Amino acid sequence: MHMVNSTSMEIVSHCHCGQKAGFYAAPCNKYKIVIVSNHCIQFRLPMLKPHAYHPGNMTIIQPPKINSTAFNDNCYDYDWKGIKKKKKSHTNTTSTTSTPTDVLRLMDGLRFPITPDIYTSLIKECSITGDATQATQLHAHINRSGFPLSSTLLNRILLMYVSCGLIHSARHMFDKMNVLKRNSISWAIMVAAYMDNGFYKEAIFLFVQILQHHSTIMLELPPWIFICVLKACAHTMNMALGKQVHGWLLKVGYAANLFLCSSLISFYGKFRCLKDADFVFDQTSKRDTVIWTAKMVNKCREEHHMHEALIAFMEMGMAGVKRNKFTYSSVLRACGRMNDHGCFGRLIHASTIKLGLESETYVQCGLVNMYGKCGLLREARRVFETLNDTNKTSIVCWNAMLNGYIRHGLYIEAIKFLYQMKAAGIQPHESFLNEIRIACGSATFGNKNTDGM
Repeated sequence: MHMVNSTSMEIVSHCHCGQKAGFYAAPCNKYKIVIVSNHCIQFRLPMLKPHAYHPGNMTIIQPPKINSTAFNDNCYDYDWKGIKKKKKSHTNTTSTTSTPTDVLRLMDGLRFPITPDIYTSLIKECSITGDATQATQLHAHINRSGFPLSSTLLNRILLMYVSCGLIHSARHMFDKMNVLKRNSISWAIMVAAYMDNGFYKEAIFLFVQILQHHSTIMLELPPWIFICVLKACAHTMNMALGKQVHGWLLKVGYAANLFLCSSLISFYGKFRCLKDADFVFDQTSKRDTVIWTAKMVNKCREEHHMHEALIAFMEMGMAGVKRNKFTYSSVLRACGRMNDHGCFGRLIHASTIKLGLESETYVQCGLVNMYGKCGLLREARRVFETLNDTNKTSIVCWNAMLNGYIRHGLYIEAIKFLYQMKAAGIQPHESFLNEIRIACGSATFGNKNTDGM
């Protein structure tokens, strides 16, 4: 038996013949024993005040990766020569993952200096996990450290708060940032954060501030930020600002960006300004799948433009542009409103089978909806029955099938289908339930039209 004394704790080891070494600890006042067993010891170090930042005396040390099983002797066995080897176990062991706070507590307890690179790694970890508590504690630790923060590190902290859903904390930090350190990335993070969380007016307010007072930052903004602004304008019905953004994009030459062009086409389509949308489309020299699909979606917004959507679909094929599931979903919506008894829709269905897209969720729901609106309920039911397990849980497909029955007066079939929806745990749309209730009270209740069946 031997004894090791230190200023922090006293560890005594004992070993007997034919037994593995075991440890026990006598803690001092500075450390807290968490778990003590025959073969494993775990203890929690206190989080001390971080050392002041001294660039000249700093030693760069990478943060250690802590794994609880690395200190657990139960995970190993010994052969007849005394060599340690991994123990074979049939039980499932769950490893404990260390948090950024645990890493900081360990390094502070060992008095290791924490470099900006270590803070950057911990900030990234919090951004990925989205742990708001860890993010707040990490930022507080950085503030106590005392070393100056660069614009890059400040933006990472800002993004960490946004990723954890702490929008108000991010805005508070954004307002406290030095004007010189608040660059285009800082503004872009806040605008995108407001947009993603549904604060459209706040996103527009920040963008207007950039537009009026920060012309240099305006030129440094990434193109995707204008997509966020156009979406916010569409949600708030602010067409004037959207047109102003379009004019600015034409002025600086950003209008050639395909993603921005598709966003402009969608923006004008939501305001039913199809001529302006066609102008953006015609000014685009290189048209990809997204551009063509955005045009077709706009044509499907108006009843008297359905033929133009089908023409755009055929022109897209002649131009050699690849069609995707969203393209077919849009053209199927147009086919459902045509008075051709589903003739063009059948051709589109055959095209999806040829390209292997018939099992996509958007395509299958579009086919059920198209056949249902055209009165081809047998075909609609056949497509519905072929839904895979993932699409079976889509409420859109169920409502489309139910709508087909109600639309053509097959109320008995609709009621039977309602029982299937209840068994599958699908809640039908309230308007469909109201129509069935009204039909049940009618004196002529029954299946009015059985041609499609």
